[in-house]
Amino acid sequence: MRIRIVDAFAHRPFTGNPAGVLVLDSPGFPGDAWLQNVAAEVNLSETAFAHPLPPGAEADFALRWFTPAAEVDMCGHATLATAHILHGDGRTEGPVRFAARCGILTATTGDDGTVTLDFPTSPLVPVAAPDGLAEALGATPLSVHDTGEHIGDLLVELVDERAVRSLRPDTAALAALSDRGVIATAPAEDPAGVHDYVSRCFFPRLGIDEDPVTGSAHTALAPFWSARLGRPVLTGLQASARSGLVRTELRGERTLLSGRAVTVIDGELLTAP
Repeated sequence: MRIRIVDAFAHRPFTGNPAGVLVLDSPGFPGDAWLQNVAAEVNLSETAFAHPLPPGAEADFALRWFTPAAEVDMCGHATLATAHILHGDGRTEGPVRFAARCGILTATTGDDGTVTLDFPTSPLVPVAAPDGLAEALGATPLSVHDTGEHIGDLLVELVDERAVRSLRPDTAALAALSDRGVIATAPAEDPAGVHDYVSRCFFPRLGIDEDPVTGSAHTALAPFWSARLGRPVLTGLQASARSGLVRTELRGERTLLSGRAVTVIDGELLTAP
C-alpha cells in the first residue's frame, strides 16, 4: 500500500505541516483500530485516509483524518495534502469533493499547484476565559472565543505578534481547558508586511503539543480577523518552528483556505489491514 508524506502550506520541503496520505483502492475504510495504529506509526499531527466513492455519490472520495491519538472532525492541511496527491497522480480533473465528518469539502488545484480548500466557517462565540488559561498559556488574553463543534478550540486573542511568538505554554494544563486545543493569535507587527495576523496552535489532548500549520484553525481565524480588519481576503502566518502561510477568504458560511504542498516521502506500507 503506497503511503506519502506531504508538507502542506509549504513552498519548499521541511516547512509547513507534514501529513501522511494513504489513498485506498478499497470501496470502504479498514477498521478504526488499524487506521489509528497507522496514524500512530506515522506519528505526524494528522494522517489522511481516502477512498473513491461510486459514480453518483455526493462526493468523489471519502476522507478521514487521525492524529497519533484520535480521529478528528476537520483537518485542513491533510486535506490539502490529499488533494495534492490526487492531482499529482492524475486521479482528479478540476475540483475534487470529499465526504468527511464535517460535511462536503472541495479542493481545487490551480495551474501553479496552489490548492484552494472550501471549508465551513467556524462560528465564533465570545466566552469568558476559563480559570487557569492565562497561567497555562503564559499570557493574558484580550478576548476568548469558542469555535464550535467541528473544531472545539478556544481562540485566544493576545496583545501583539511578539506575545504570540514568545509563548511557552504549559501544554499539560492547556489540555484541560478545551475540547481540542487553543489557538493563540494577534495582529501582524507590520500591517504592510506579507501577513495580516499571526497564530500558534496547541493540541495536547490530541497528542500534538504544537501543530506547525493548522488549516482548520483558519476557518475561525478568517472570520475573527476579517471582522477586525474589514477585509474578506487575508494572509495568516502560523508562527511555529516550521512556519507556514495560509491565504484565507471569508465567504459567509464558507471559508476558502489556499496554500501549496510538497511531497517529501513516497513509500510502501507493508502491513495490510
